[in-house]
Amino acid sequence: MEASSVDVIKRLLISAPAILIAITFHEVAHGFVANKLGDPTAKFTGRLTLNPLVHIDPFGTIILPLMMHFLTNGQFVFGYAKPVPINPMNFQNPRKDMALSALAGPVMNIALALVSTIVLKLLIVPLSMVMPAGVNETVLQPLFLIATASVVINVVLAAFNMIPIPPLDGGRVLTGLLPQKQAMVFSRIEPFGFIIVLVLIYSGIANLFIMPLIKFFLKLFQVY
Repeated sequence: MEASSVDVIKRLLISAPAILIAITFHEVAHGFVANKLGDPTAKFTGRLTLNPLVHIDPFGTIILPLMMHFLTNGQFVFGYAKPVPINPMNFQNPRKDMALSALAGPVMNIALALVSTIVLKLLIVPLSMVMPAGVNETVLQPLFLIATASVVINVVLAAFNMIPIPPLDGGRVLTGLLPQKQAMVFSRIEPFGFIIVLVLIYSGIANLFIMPLIKFFLKLFQVY
């Protein structure tokens, strides 16, 4: 097996646990907050579970990220989980509550990045200073890489989802903040949302929004 192939496999093994946890908690956060605000749709459809298999979208979670990884030589990876079903008609204040439900996903990812940082700084690094070399190489070093990947992946996922274009979370939050007339007009772009987002990413325009957020949180967590 070529060295490059081995490197790809290593990166996938390191990233996979962090990605699965990130997307699972992200989607559960949407459904949990929606349930608390009066919409039990996610609960009744069995989506309020931490079983990642329930949230995996075969194309969006597996095939698309792998395609993007190889097509862009690892420079850009894009994917998504199966969206948690939410019925805003069950909310007392549909626009506000939908915005809060949408915001819950990115907030959860930032919380996961913070937890990963705490585990990294207060557990893994201190243990690496006192444990035997064999334990460091076989256990703590892989955990260090996974925890570091978790911070980065969760920060990137949060920042990406806050792009203010529906159906991304940032678009739903913006829809809830706009006056009703403007919100109705703005929400009409949702069927074309992912196309617009891809254009913004490939043109570099999205980086003007995403990169400052990513750099801010990575600096805050002191990972890079």
